[in-house]
Amino acid sequence: MSKADYDVLIVGSGAGGAMAAYELTKAGIKVLLLEAGRHYDPKTETPMFKRNADAPLMASGNTDKDFGYYDATVDGGWTVPDEPYTTDEDSEFLWWRARMLGGRTNHWGRYSLRFSEHDFKGKSRDGLGADWPFEYSDIAPWYDKTEALVGVCGTNTGLNDMPDSAPDVLQPPPAPRVPELLVAAAANKLGLKAVPMHRAVLTRPKDDRAACFYATPCGHGCSIGAAFQTTTSLLPMAHKTGNLTVITNAMVKQVTTDANGQVTGVTYIDKTSSEQLTLPARVVILAASACESARIMLNSASDSHPQGLANSSGQLGKNLMDSTGAGLGATIPALRNRPRYNEDGHTANHLFIPWWGHKAQENGELNFPRGYHFEIGSGFREPGAWVSGDFKGYGKALKDEAKANYGASVYFALRGEMLPNTDCYMDIAPDVTDKWGIPVARFHWKWSEHELNQVAHGLKTAKDLLQTMGATVGDLPSPEQAIAKGGQIIHEVGTTRMGESKEDSVTNQWGQTWDCPNLFVMDGGVFASNPHKNCTLTILTLAMRNANWLAGQLHKGAL
Repeated sequence: MSKADYDVLIVGSGAGGAMAAYELTKAGIKVLLLEAGRHYDPKTETPMFKRNADAPLMASGNTDKDFGYYDATVDGGWTVPDEPYTTDEDSEFLWWRARMLGGRTNHWGRYSLRFSEHDFKGKSRDGLGADWPFEYSDIAPWYDKTEALVGVCGTNTGLNDMPDSAPDVLQPPPAPRVPELLVAAAANKLGLKAVPMHRAVLTRPKDDRAACFYATPCGHGCSIGAAFQTTTSLLPMAHKTGNLTVITNAMVKQVTTDANGQVTGVTYIDKTSSEQLTLPARVVILAASACESARIMLNSASDSHPQGLANSSGQLGKNLMDSTGAGLGATIPALRNRPRYNEDGHTANHLFIPWWGHKAQENGELNFPRGYHFEIGSGFREPGAWVSGDFKGYGKALKDEAKANYGASVYFALRGEMLPNTDCYMDIAPDVTDKWGIPVARFHWKWSEHELNQVAHGLKTAKDLLQTMGATVGDLPSPEQAIAKGGQIIHEVGTTRMGESKEDSVTNQWGQTWDCPNLFVMDGGVFASNPHKNCTLTILTLAMRNANWLAGQLHKGAL
């Protein structure tokens, strides 16, 4: 393939890569997209209607399928054959990789919350971390465009942690489940609000995608396109322009540069033949995920870039962040033995509890600087391998106890903001390579007191909510025991941070690296902070905005 066949080479087909491909091809720009995983067709491969009862171990997860036997991640997870990674001796970190066309968008939770003014300018408020190099008002119109294109359901709440969308952008949310209404009442008693979750699931048909019919788990994948994934939306849309070419099973080894240190293309391994190939490129976009893009750049060191490609700031691989995670649940007596009915909905929580503590933090009333939210696990679900209850004996009494507790539990999953710290970063392992001889990532990780204090506060709040609903809750675990491992929430960001100066950041606000004008990063690596909201909507929005800017530069001949 010659350089004349395409204008831009993109690495990665997930949220950032697919959105960039869509925006560029729509503008008439020829794009070549490389995906490290295999081809995936959700219309023929999605096990939407498979039942837990028909799978081994009631479809429970294992090392091959972390999120269950029918999870849409056909290749990948926290362990990937032939692709190890390492941690230093004092760290524990889990790195999720989806080796398939569409990446993580095939199985993600699809929570789609906007970052707010508070989130983009956190350092200006409390002096910690880094501000983003633009204002919320700069990105708000792009959030509208992204939500409308993707198809996000929800409502405008008027809460300061949830910026409103423009009129008619959001699709209607599904009705709350009975346990969620009970949560909302308990939250109201404690001065909190439970409101509709914004989620990238269609409740009304859009283009050739159907509306959700509330019957199968989103995590299985969605062959009708109701639950957003790039394999049923952005990639087919880009293909229809005639300007997109995709190569799968292409493991990128490094970005190539000339004698002046400027980007000339990429070298990749064809995983089916183990052949090493080099492709020229006018512009390269890395959207392989925050840690994979950083690994590629670190492995692209040269005489001109001795610390790694585009790393004159020394920030490449630094500022690694994940969301905090913890949880607490209990059986609610009022929900025992309630009538059975269809309560599937769009799989995930219909209501959630957004962060409420900005004013308390401004007043110095809390011992941690950033916020969290509660996602709610509740309702009737397809039975799996576990059920709650005080089981004694056998026979009818045991069965009655299991039936009584079916659908009677409520679980609060905390997701919170992490601040960057000097103990959390990634580099290259000095003596470990993958199957193709590419040096692997090494992770360094440690939660700070900010996150531990946040989790302690969240556990206490969750206990108060559960007790308000009548549950009996025992002693709480320590935050050190309760907090999820680094990487376990799969929201890792920050490794190629954007900023206003090449002295302390890797890219500018457009994802363009300071050192190499024709190298862009369009995944979560560019995040300057990691707000408690799930990161994919903002990855999609930044990729749309930044690819649109890049298209303008290409049309003007500036690149």
